[in-house]
Amino acid sequence: MTKVHLRGRTRLVAGLAVAGIALAGLTACSGDEQTPSPGESASGASSAEGVDDGTELTMWTRAPLEAQATRLVEAYNASHDNQIKLEIVPNDDMESKVGGAAANGELPDLLAGDVVRVPYWVENGLFTEITDNISALPYKDDISSGHIDAGTLDGAQHTLPFVQDISVMVWNKDLYKEAGLDPEAGPTTLAEFQEQAQAVADLKKDGVSGTYYGGNCGGCLVFTWFPTIWASGDEVISEDGSQSLLASESAKALYETYAGLNESGAIGAGSKEENGSTWVAPFQNGNVGVMQYPNTVVKAAIDAGIDVGVGPIPGVDGGTSTFLGGDGMGISKDSEHVDQAWNFLAWMLSDDTQLNVVAKAGDVVSRNSLLENEFTADDPVASVAAQAIPNGRTPVAAYFAEAFNAAGSPWVTLIRNATFDRTDTVDADNDAITAILSQ
Repeated sequence: MTKVHLRGRTRLVAGLAVAGIALAGLTACSGDEQTPSPGESASGASSAEGVDDGTELTMWTRAPLEAQATRLVEAYNASHDNQIKLEIVPNDDMESKVGGAAANGELPDLLAGDVVRVPYWVENGLFTEITDNISALPYKDDISSGHIDAGTLDGAQHTLPFVQDISVMVWNKDLYKEAGLDPEAGPTTLAEFQEQAQAVADLKKDGVSGTYYGGNCGGCLVFTWFPTIWASGDEVISEDGSQSLLASESAKALYETYAGLNESGAIGAGSKEENGSTWVAPFQNGNVGVMQYPNTVVKAAIDAGIDVGVGPIPGVDGGTSTFLGGDGMGISKDSEHVDQAWNFLAWMLSDDTQLNVVAKAGDVVSRNSLLENEFTADDPVASVAAQAIPNGRTPVAAYFAEAFNAAGSPWVTLIRNATFDRTDTVDADNDAITAILSQ
């Protein structure tokens, strides 16, 4: 029987609430039966590498990470007896698919999910505990911590970083030159961001805006706005994930900055309706001066012909931070091939894989000591990532998706009220977020 970390002897999994699915009948071992952890023999001997014996494994990941997942699986399959069958799940279908499979005992061996959704899945017992396996890795202290923290419950660890994405500040160097700005110097404070965005907007070029944001996209906004609050020395949620702290002075300064840019006409048309589906396109099309952006998409903007400046996201008066996003991965509660699944996870975080599969493709590695490497030595984008990641954060809360990412979430309401409508209801809207987090 696979050991699954749960609170209590039997757990009903309710929700996967974004899709409103009710799951019942999920049970797990209570700990009465002494069973080996993955990679551990009955005698207690632990293997950091797991087992490679020709087993066919299944893996699910969401569509936005298809390229990264495919590269990793193809490299693993080409070098191992175990073989992974990868299934790419449409992003909007992930919750319902995972919910139905969890209820029926049909989850794949390896399950990857948005790092902000991982805590909910862990709390509802969807993963096998891998604390001992992580501890046995010789590089355990070198692994980026955000994705491990997201999968930790009562000290038990369940996930590792699968694909790491971070948020950065980008600016269009050509537009900066036209606006009389230094094309090599992006904003280092919130005030500088506002000034530089306004300068580009004042060019009055057809279709060009100073900045752009996903005004109807909670996920876009946590990914790009939380770092400013962190860099300012404030938190966004309480340590236990039950209270929103988004009515702080730094948070209010951030909202006021965007409200001012809205009033001056510096925000790109469509920001108020932007639900994330076209969020990165305006900058990639050369129509935005400066904005926060996903690191994984910067290369596409460069390939599209934009002369891109890249820097870390600043706080109100300085400092820098980033959102450690992307997806975490663990071994599901339903896997009958736990040791073999662990073999993939251990291989994935190894030096060779992180360098020759991940870094070589231009993606962000999940090992801090490998952030600066031969593939990124002359890459300014990678250099910024290496500087930003040590200051990065991943917020952890079981109901994070409901409070922030869901359509019409109280976080989206707060932003729209504060930056578009100026209703002066930040404190009340912040309390509404807390009400979701603390349910």
